[in-house]
Amino acid sequence: MADLALENVEKTFGAGAPPVLHGIDLAVADGEFMVFVGPSGCGKSTTLRLIAGLEDITRGTLRIGGRIVNDTPAAQRGVAMVFQSYALYPHMTVRENLGFALKLARQPRAAIDEAVARVSRILQLDPLLGRKPAALSGGQRQRVAIGRAIVRQPEVFLFDEPLSNLDAALRVQMRAELARLHRELGTTMVYVTHDQVEAMTLGQRIAVFNHGRIEQCGEPLALYDRPANRFVAGFIGNPAMNFLPARADGAGAIHVAGASLEAPTAAGPLPAELVLGIRPEHVSLAPAGEGLSGCIEFAEHLGNEQIVHVGLPAGERVLARLPADGPRPRRGEAVGLRWPAACTHWFGADETGARLN
Repeated sequence: MADLALENVEKTFGAGAPPVLHGIDLAVADGEFMVFVGPSGCGKSTTLRLIAGLEDITRGTLRIGGRIVNDTPAAQRGVAMVFQSYALYPHMTVRENLGFALKLARQPRAAIDEAVARVSRILQLDPLLGRKPAALSGGQRQRVAIGRAIVRQPEVFLFDEPLSNLDAALRVQMRAELARLHRELGTTMVYVTHDQVEAMTLGQRIAVFNHGRIEQCGEPLALYDRPANRFVAGFIGNPAMNFLPARADGAGAIHVAGASLEAPTAAGPLPAELVLGIRPEHVSLAPAGEGLSGCIEFAEHLGNEQIVHVGLPAGERVLARLPADGPRPRRGEAVGLRWPAACTHWFGADETGARLN
């Protein structure tokens, strides 16, 4: 096992091209499960490829286990990577796929068999060892791909969106498998995904990427409860946080969608223009005339819950996440919207969208 550190890492593809990574600073502890999350093109997979040695670092320092590895070949970094595509050899059996890296390294036959047996037991692949990839389900293929990485006993595991090709039920199953695997192996893992549910359930810490920068890094609930800015607030949570434009009057009140709210505690004077954020799960419906006034547009009935879309007079929309066994609002019904004051998030209205409270 080993820790991992990126120090002011930048990446540019080609001379004169704009950087795709802007000074990434991140430390991953020995044995930690770190998740990189963010939208497509934000730099998370590029960062993973730099760690793996599949791309060269333009500027900055990468350390694995305390060693600077900027110029160390990928095969000598002590890392193993699991890709989005399973990349299994179709003409080989599961047993042969698992042991191929050790065979290339000229390991003794007995050592290969022992390693394959150990990995097969961990991933419950024993009944599949004689099959070829074409005879496996998607989840089984992904377990073989993970096993092929485990068999090398790397210091760091790298996962590049390994579950994105699986259906919803298999993704839930494989998330549990990966969490169990981390508990058993205790190896440092870095996991890339665009799925914030995977990030929240798997990561001990999450690094939220945006436009080649890390917006915030911390424990999942810390990011959920106290997002550093509007981008993180909108990315973490499903459905996404509601945002409403607001205006401070300088006399201790903030005006939002025709209602007046108490100003938040802030380090300094509030800007005149700001943004209110409230998560759908904290919004409740009230009789018309209470709180913010709105009108029911439609409701999504999902079995275990209902997501109600409420239109406001100025055209904004607020989502409320309500219990399935509660009252079912009717389209066109006038309602009020309320939420606990402690659940209100305030952000700047400028480009940074920094948290104010």
